Amino acid sequence: MLYVIAYDLGTTGVKTCLFSIGETLKLIASVYGVYGLYIMENGGAEQDAEEWWSAMCTTTQELFDKTDISSEQISGISFCSQMQGLVLVDDQGNALRRPMSYMDQRATLEMKACQGHGLTISGVSVQKLLKSLIITHAASTSVKDPLWKYKWVQNHEPELFSKVHKWLDVKEYLICRCTGQFVMTKDSAYATFLYDTRPGKWGWNQALCKMYGVNPKHLPEVIDCSDQAGVLTPRAAQDLGLKPGIPVYGGGGDATLIGVGAGCINVGDTHIYCGTSGWVNTVIDKQVVDIFAMIAGIIGVESGKYNYFAEMETAGKCFEWVKEHLVLDEIGIYLKKTNITESTESLYESLYDYMSETISKIGPGAGGVIFTPWLHGNRCPFEDPKAAGIFFNVKLETGKTELIRAVLEGICFHLRWMLECQDKKIKTSRTIRFVGGGALSSVTCQILSDITGRDIETVEATKDVGAVGAAMLVAVGNGSLSEMGAIKDFIPVKNRYLPNKDNKKIYDKNYQVFKKLYQTNKKNFAMMNSY
Repeated sequence: MLYVIAYDLGTTGVKTCLFSIGETLKLIASVYGVYGLYIMENGGAEQDAEEWWSAMCTTTQELFDKTDISSEQISGISFCSQMQGLVLVDDQGNALRRPMSYMDQRATLEMKACQGHGLTISGVSVQKLLKSLIITHAASTSVKDPLWKYKWVQNHEPELFSKVHKWLDVKEYLICRCTGQFVMTKDSAYATFLYDTRPGKWGWNQALCKMYGVNPKHLPEVIDCSDQAGVLTPRAAQDLGLKPGIPVYGGGGDATLIGVGAGCINVGDTHIYCGTSGWVNTVIDKQVVDIFAMIAGIIGVESGKYNYFAEMETAGKCFEWVKEHLVLDEIGIYLKKTNITESTESLYESLYDYMSETISKIGPGAGGVIFTPWLHGNRCPFEDPKAAGIFFNVKLETGKTELIRAVLEGICFHLRWMLECQDKKIKTSRTIRFVGGGALSSVTCQILSDITGRDIETVEATKDVGAVGAAMLVAVGNGSLSEMGAIKDFIPVKNRYLPNKDNKKIYDKNYQVFKKLYQTNKKNFAMMNSY
């Protein structure tokens, strides 16, 4: 029996999971720890590296209070994490400043200064675009890409920048903290848009570094996701409450491993994720890029396979916003308030369950209300950090329940939009695995099926699929599993949802309006949200 700890590092917290891997995969215990996300008026979004480490240490120690498994039985450590952060460290591995989140969008001027000259496509110089496409089969078209964060620090904090030893991503910093090694997995390296993926030339590309003004010495050694990065140092082991010498594996980013944890391993497998952010991801066997829709074939965990990846910035975060500002709103006057999760008569495990049950009583189409889920800008199928949320077509008879349902439908409309964009270049699967917190709601699953017209499948431990993927990489890395394809056998289907054709007819009309709302309001967004 193999016992593995997988750290799933999200936007606002880490879920530390203990798995056993034998004939089956079993989640033995998990602990969640929170940390901050600091949003700034200039578009900045930062986190604190010490808060990451503290949350890891606390949750690891608490993990063993919930199980009979001892820390000495742990065979490996792995990671799944948010991607495209920027953590600049010195030669001792110390973070030189607060890490910049994937949500950071303050480097508009840096991107424009480098890419915005001459003839452009999607805001990128044609000459630089073509060079990048040839070398990486992708290009940096978003101000939120880590390349521009790097340039922002270079321009705005030169004294600090002069002390930089390596450029790391989120899990790479924590791997360094665990092992003292400066490494980056291939998927994280690819997300810098400096990594050459041409046959026989895989590695950091010097020409791209020169074009963007990046110091190649700042780029760490690149390893495979299932490679051992190092072993747990005595100091890190003491902090975490583990034994020194435990193998630490590279793991992967959430965009890489959530598909693995969903069981989407084979070419043509499509999964949809709905957590804080959301995406549509299809496994492909050659790199494809759609520069207009901002979709690229990013490196996967298995050689010769890639993930055709389309991302939306806020998905489940929109439903959280609804909870805080519509459901828990204190402005209104109430005759009676009941905590539905604590009431002895309650059938609901969480407020989200109650919200889902409530909106199930509203018919498809939310009474004609349409919501745009762009609460922190958007990436695909259009890149616009100034895009924002809209409730469209609100009337006197519109109530909170319609607004709440409209938010869920808006998220699913956007997922359908990205799915259709993928179908223009590749073939997505008829049956889609749906994972993340959003997949816990049967109401959301059915809405997604009705809106997309696809069969929707869910899996066990849907909120932990990233950690599942990370844990399975340990089994592959140490030889317990002979090949990546064997992972699929460990991920059975839990539930299946089929589309309702009558509902889809209603959704189809609203969807056509939904797609027009961005172009109709693009100039208004720019006017209202310029810093």
